[in-house]
Amino acid sequence: MLNQGVGSWTARRARRTPDQVAIIHGETRLSYAALHDRVLRLARVLRDLGISRGDRVAYLGANHPALLETLFAAGALGAVFVPLNTRLAAPELAGHLADSGSQVLIYDPAHAELVTGADCELIPLADCERLQAARPGPELDEPVSLDDPCMIMYTSGTTGVSKGVTLTHANITWNAINVVVDSDFRADEVALVVAPLFHTAALNMLSMPTLLKGGTLVIEGAFDPGRALDLITAHRVTSLFGVPAMYDALAAHPRWAACDLSSIRQLLCGGAPVPDTTIATWLTRGLTFIQGYGMTEASPGVLLLDAAHAQSKAGSAGMPHFFTDVRVSRPDLSPADPGETGEIMVAGPNVMRDYWNQPEATGRAFAGGGWFRTGDAGVTDEDGYTFVVDRIKDMIISGGENIYPAEVENALLDHPAIAECGVIGVPDTRWGEVGRAVVVLRPGAQASEEEILAFLDGRLARYKIPRSARFTNTLPRTASGKILKKLLRETFGGP
Repeated sequence: MLNQGVGSWTARRARRTPDQVAIIHGETRLSYAALHDRVLRLARVLRDLGISRGDRVAYLGANHPALLETLFAAGALGAVFVPLNTRLAAPELAGHLADSGSQVLIYDPAHAELVTGADCELIPLADCERLQAARPGPELDEPVSLDDPCMIMYTSGTTGVSKGVTLTHANITWNAINVVVDSDFRADEVALVVAPLFHTAALNMLSMPTLLKGGTLVIEGAFDPGRALDLITAHRVTSLFGVPAMYDALAAHPRWAACDLSSIRQLLCGGAPVPDTTIATWLTRGLTFIQGYGMTEASPGVLLLDAAHAQSKAGSAGMPHFFTDVRVSRPDLSPADPGETGEIMVAGPNVMRDYWNQPEATGRAFAGGGWFRTGDAGVTDEDGYTFVVDRIKDMIISGGENIYPAEVENALLDHPAIAECGVIGVPDTRWGEVGRAVVVLRPGAQASEEEILAFLDGRLARYKIPRSARFTNTLPRTASGKILKKLLRETFGGP
């Protein structure tokens, strides 16, 4: 084939396993042959709209087979796929469409109000389906190389600045190979997709590796704990990805104890460190997490902690993926010693090409030569396992001591009344800044500020214990489950 990129995957799968079920969505079941036919038809629709090599094609909507069809159809033409976050406001989406220069947007009409006035061709899902049905699907074999851009994914913007990450076909392919090798995906995989596909983890850590191996995706439009438990039983799900809050919601559901989970082989978890309480809850069902650390810029896999070491290396993000290299560096970019905290840096064929139209930001990110600077603080032990300490910019410096909020948050989550928490730094006349805990209590639970802070006494060094606590009903999070510390500081960082 001339097409060496992701856009050729459905053709290659249809060639090898045409009758294997690729996607289940509600009552719809698509074989690989049927999926490939639909991709070719959509590629013809896009070509008739003038889309060709290098053009950008955007998608906005909840989890649906059409998102993957759009990705593969764009890839078949050598075009660039732009998945959009449904949780963004209309001005933010307009900014991403304009920044990417997307010429076509396929969207779910449920989000029509977010795209009114967008300066590109708008195709509602129903119209897309009609156009696909009317177009023949002749075989396409455009010359696409692994170095060509495959997609532009916008970062979750925890710093308030969202950047378009240009991922090549090589980036996506090597990431999928890393996952298949390190997580042992199989041809009979049945993966439950309930996390949003516009987020890199659900798309590139679960869906793409499953399709590469010829497994089956069970795609749900949104996450509902009861519905997810039903699907696990009905389809004998073998793997799923979620953030810790999703796994907590599954375990809190009334049908949790009675649900048959015996088919599950892999629990992939990312987006945030997995609390010890969550790990313990799932261990009671004989299941352990494959935890990971990654970022959009790495497609996203960087580190993986396999289930075999989930307890012996608890708290670690694991080892680098097979074809990825990681090091922890000092401020002068020299390698840090084991046990010495520094910045996590990553290199490998899964690391992005650049930030779309942002050469200065790209230059800063690769200031370490071929190494991408993550902005995360970490430490590596004598066995080569890396522990992610926190975002460097979120670190609290109190009286000259470094405090990493993630460590404090993990200790707070041991309190039986606390469901969620985030720790931020607030100004202090004596110490420069001190910690403040922002806490969400469990339903029906009660705890005072004094009690929560006293709970940490003896669990953490005194200087690490927050000096105050505030209570809230919810914590602001990105679509990938990360706490938006910037919003926490804006809301709770005052006197």
